[in-house]
Amino acid sequence: MPKNKTIFVCNECGNESAKWLGRCPACNSWNSFYEQRITQNKNTSLKAKDSMTNVPQKLNSYEAKKAIRTMTGFCELDRVLGGGLVKGSLVLLRRRARYWKVNIDSSNL
Repeated sequence: MPKNKTIFVCNECGNESAKWLGRCPACNSWNSFYEQRITQNKNTSLKAKDSMTNVPQKLNSYEAKKAIRTMTGFCELDRVLGGGLVKGSLVLLRRRARYWKVNIDSSNL
């Protein structure tokens, strides 16, 4: 049985929202949202569609392709990333948390 879903679409710019808004946040036009129903079938699953294309391979049979890397300008970061940033990749950087000890003298308040 298909599942019905309702979205609201702006007449002016096509922005989609899960609920009705009086003013479009994208184009700032007033009262431009209209209701649109979308039906989704439960039979659409990635497992059924891609079962023929996803075939397991042995790791030793995989050939790595040379990626074009962009230098960041920071030598240590480029070294950690293997020579720079790869187009289309996502890199999460985190800095070690530092705690600062602050002494507050109540006599100066």
